[in-house]
Amino acid sequence: MSTKHPIISVTGSSGAGTSTVKHTFEQIFLREGVTAAKIEGDAFHRYDRAAMKQAMIDAGKNGNHHFSHFGPEANLFEEIEAVFKEYGETGNGKTRHYVHDDEEAELYGSPPGTFTEWEYFPEGTDVLFYEGLHGAVVSDKVNIAQYADLTIGVTPVINLEWIQKIHRDSKDRGYATEVITDTILRRMPDYINYICPQFSQTDVNFQRVPTVDTSNPAVARWIPTADESLVVIRFKDPSGIDFSYLQSMLHDSFMSRANSIVIPGGKMDLAMQLIFTPLIHRLIERKRRAC
Repeated sequence: MSTKHPIISVTGSSGAGTSTVKHTFEQIFLREGVTAAKIEGDAFHRYDRAAMKQAMIDAGKNGNHHFSHFGPEANLFEEIEAVFKEYGETGNGKTRHYVHDDEEAELYGSPPGTFTEWEYFPEGTDVLFYEGLHGAVVSDKVNIAQYADLTIGVTPVINLEWIQKIHRDSKDRGYATEVITDTILRRMPDYINYICPQFSQTDVNFQRVPTVDTSNPAVARWIPTADESLVVIRFKDPSGIDFSYLQSMLHDSFMSRANSIVIPGGKMDLAMQLIFTPLIHRLIERKRRAC
């Protein structure tokens, strides 16, 4: 954690909805005049698309049929930890971009499935903002979570997460349902060992729970809408959180535990605005006092 150079980390698995949270933070940063250095978690994969395919084949030949983007072998955990540490100490560091598709290829000037060159963050940023798979990983080799000043977990119930991934990968990437299902199964050990434990490290968790039947994700015809969902918001430390105010602003919400509030799914963006705006103000004020 750093007083002068705070770090905000949003973490969640593929298809969980971290990009939605990223958009909300971008709105808050713009409205509040906060300049953020940004890290995309995919930038710290170890392999580009072609090399990852080969690495999976090689791992399978050696008996490892669970090699995945969720685990340490396919990622640069030490480098994520190092850039968090460097930014906290100096306000600087390096990142790059992973190019997902043709649109990003045109933007970054690099073919889909490749990385751009490493570049330093712009000078004079107020915060570092990370969004990706591994923003709060703690293992026997790294402790990324210790360097973040605010960590947010995005973790829909598992069937909903799978539905979102199946629909996204089939619509946006053209994958067959069977291929996506195989990917989910292959990732499961790393999901249990490296994704789920992060949500015990996070300061705030957002868990979307559908109120419609999602028993078989593979045959779901559409993703449950926000209005067909509830969102459970859990605070690791509820002290300083004005739950009465939140309930007054978020109609039809209720407290399920002393540190958890349940809201209608359609109010998730509003809830994030209400919760994180004062927390960001607090980080920036602490930074200015320290400087």
